[in-house]
Amino acid sequence: MFPELSSEPRGARWRVAAGFVLAVSCMFSLPSCRDDAPRDYRPAHEHARYLHIDRIQFDDGDTFLLDGEPVRILGMDAPETASPGVGIMQDQPYGRAAAESTRALMTRAEVLEWIPDGKDYYSRRLAHVLVDGELLSVKLIEMGLAYENVTYFGDNGFPDLADRILQASLTAPRPPFEPPHQWRKKHQKMR
Repeated sequence: MFPELSSEPRGARWRVAAGFVLAVSCMFSLPSCRDDAPRDYRPAHEHARYLHIDRIQFDDGDTFLLDGEPVRILGMDAPETASPGVGIMQDQPYGRAAAESTRALMTRAEVLEWIPDGKDYYSRRLAHVLVDGELLSVKLIEMGLAYENVTYFGDNGFPDLADRILQASLTAPRPPFEPPHQWRKKHQKMR
């Protein structure tokens, strides 16, 4: 009844249309299609996104670079490592241990995920990080290598994750170092 609009066979147009729909759905809805996730990836949290370890450069216990952009891990405050660019000229005790533990936990994870949130005062991306479905901040708190900071900054819109962090801080050993925010006040040289 209607004339054919194209000389392409009907099957070819259908495959192109199906490919377009699949590509659009991967970009906007299916978390398993985002961020180079393995085919069988299933997020550990409804907002989690797969994080490929090759995109990461490590900084300290609670900060890393993702594609060159700083990411501050939510829920914890780990001891400082020397960072002259921000006026920290020496390592805080346990700073290197926390940094190495974060690197080891993230690089050894079978599944590494993140839940990005807004940005902080220093324009760092804020995010929860999950290693094999467990919050990285909980792991470092349980190891005595970080203090929780949920009571200061709030839950960032993730009350379920904040509760896990607070529960870990109640049962974990007290870290053997001064809280990093207090240490920074004494040791950070402002420009």
